[in-house]
Amino acid sequence: MCIVRGMCAIVGYVGNSEALQIGLDALERMEYRGYDSAGIAVVEQGSLHLEKKEGKLQNLIDRIDEVGRDSFLGTSCIGHTRWATHGRPNDVNAHPHRSFDGKAAIVHNGIIENFSTLRAEIEAAGIELESETDSEVAAHLLALAYNEGDTAGDFQASALKVLSRLDGAFTVLFVHDDHPGTIVAGRRSTPLIVGVGEGEMFLGSDVAAFIDRTKNAVELGQDNAVVITADSYDIYDFDGNPVEGKPFTIDWDLDAAQKDGFDSFMMKEIHEQPAAVRDTLAGHFDGRRIVLDEQRLSDEDLRGVEKVFVVACGSAYHSGLLAKYAIEHWVRVPVEIEVASEFRYRDPVLDQRTLVVAVSQSGETADTLEAVRHAKMQGARVLAVCNTNGSQIPRESDAVLYTHAGPEIGVASTKAFLAQVAANYLVGLALAQARGTKYADEIAEIYYALEALPEKIEKTLGLRDQILQLSEELGPVKTMLFLGRHVGFPVALEGALKLKELAYIHAEGFAAGELKHGPIALIEDDLPVVVVVPSPNGRPVLHSKIVSNIQEIRARGAKTIVIAEEGDEAVRPYANWLLEIPGTTSLMQPLLSTVPLQFLAADIARQCGNQDIDKPRNLAKSVTVE
Repeated sequence: MCIVRGMCAIVGYVGNSEALQIGLDALERMEYRGYDSAGIAVVEQGSLHLEKKEGKLQNLIDRIDEVGRDSFLGTSCIGHTRWATHGRPNDVNAHPHRSFDGKAAIVHNGIIENFSTLRAEIEAAGIELESETDSEVAAHLLALAYNEGDTAGDFQASALKVLSRLDGAFTVLFVHDDHPGTIVAGRRSTPLIVGVGEGEMFLGSDVAAFIDRTKNAVELGQDNAVVITADSYDIYDFDGNPVEGKPFTIDWDLDAAQKDGFDSFMMKEIHEQPAAVRDTLAGHFDGRRIVLDEQRLSDEDLRGVEKVFVVACGSAYHSGLLAKYAIEHWVRVPVEIEVASEFRYRDPVLDQRTLVVAVSQSGETADTLEAVRHAKMQGARVLAVCNTNGSQIPRESDAVLYTHAGPEIGVASTKAFLAQVAANYLVGLALAQARGTKYADEIAEIYYALEALPEKIEKTLGLRDQILQLSEELGPVKTMLFLGRHVGFPVALEGALKLKELAYIHAEGFAAGELKHGPIALIEDDLPVVVVVPSPNGRPVLHSKIVSNIQEIRARGAKTIVIAEEGDEAVRPYANWLLEIPGTTSLMQPLLSTVPLQFLAADIARQCGNQDIDKPRNLAKSVTVE
């Protein structure tokens, strides 16, 4: 079962075209959300054609070709790619799940928390479950409700009845071969978007499912169900009362979901970082003031902030660490950065004078969402930094600043991370503006320094060939260390995370000053160590100290990969490999120094045998298990 939020991929289609290829194409664009198994069910009158296979989507396609595509006729389908948590990745546990009578099927994201009770009920009715998942119960419950009782023969009412019985966080799509032109779906705390086409309707975990067919979409609210046919969609609550959705227009196109000549999405997305930062900054400074995207907070609310918490996971957490440096420096209020999964469990001290900044690429991250809800219950204000318009975290927040990175298909975050750093800095400037800790001309100066970064990121991308050669010289290394000081420390953590995600080797990031307190014991002959060097201009004391750190590890046999500003000759004698980035201010440097580490992780991963860097093992996009 997929006990996640914002994980796995679900797709649905009803129209006048053959559904099989439309469904498979949608799954291909959505596979970054999970690739432990894949499956599809094509519906026609009186028949349900279903196939599912362990492993990547290609295994499913190969199986369908083996069976013959003529066996999958119909103009409606549901499909699923899975990231497994409970129940091994295999054919049986893959979705869709078929009902005991063979007439209904479902796909499911999330967790059905009361599935044990429901499973016992189904087994008591003499029905034997085939899988280890919680998901399968929904298929059998639909068949039972449709075959007998007060909703017998009514597909819509039967599906709503099932949805109303489920506890937990879930998205479920239902089909029945008596009603091949209809899909019923419902959501609670997991994503589901309706795509509105001409003579066809779509459902998807995100808009990538149908971006090739329409840019018109509708967002569903909490505990909403939708009934789609080829020509219509109707939205209800789980009790069957009509409700309204929220229409929106998708602001990117299919090209954004293609590789455009690059050998991987990750490599393409690294090269899209200048645009991602530029687009995230655009429109947020009107010449006088920093402007947020959605603000249900007054300037007085922001002025009253006395403490800031940043909550996030993974790479977003590292962007939060950088936010701490910037906000404390500009705003002079204390900032705590917290792994979202730990936040509510340690009972943090929160009140109306606390601002919680929730950073999430998907806006559906379960741990971060629960942190937001805990903060709101304690009376704190919440500001969301998010890449997905209309997702759950922004909806539940008091203010929103959207990153405009576009779709990020590669599982290891690159452009979303840089966009988050830029957005977090805008949050810091908005607070400085409200609290009066920076004059208007100072805020303008910092904003213009941010605006100058995309061009410098573009220049940094020129290190690509040098890093490729470097990785070939290193070969398949077994471990690497990353060192930094000040804002270089979060960059070191991010570099180590990228390498762990992609190369499957041990990698650690350390504050360089901590070397002497233990980690220096790890240094041995030929150990590759990456060192992020601060500008000698802005922080001369920090710079001289990290030069000393480089000498210390070189004396013990390490090979050093040094990232430093152009013209920093002090580090050259101590670098086995020197990667030079354009000069900028201390706080801006992470948006440049991170880029070489992304290239390095990708190239070393390939040296270590991982050729599919877009889909690292055991991971999926927007992954959390609460």
